[in-house]
Amino acid sequence: MTTDAEIIDCRGLKCPLPVLKMEKRLSQLAAGASFIVLATDPMAKIDIPLYCRQSGHTCEVSSEAEVMRFAIVKAAPKQAAPPHP
Repeated sequence: MTTDAEIIDCRGLKCPLPVLKMEKRLSQLAAGASFIVLATDPMAKIDIPLYCRQSGHTCEVSSEAEVMRFAIVKAAPKQAAPPHP
């Protein structure tokens, strides 16, 4: 990720707002797009990676002091399974 990545600043917001803001931005982006979420709510450390894992998105977590940094990459849409004959 480059230092020019879009940043969604959720510092000071409580659960579920960081996840909702991330989810809204993901719905607006193409597959492969990336951005960073900054959060201070301890629940974000659980909720954001869980949401990404369940949705197939990549999430790398790091932290500095009380701020958690989530580097998100949007997954490609899931392909529907072909119908059985």
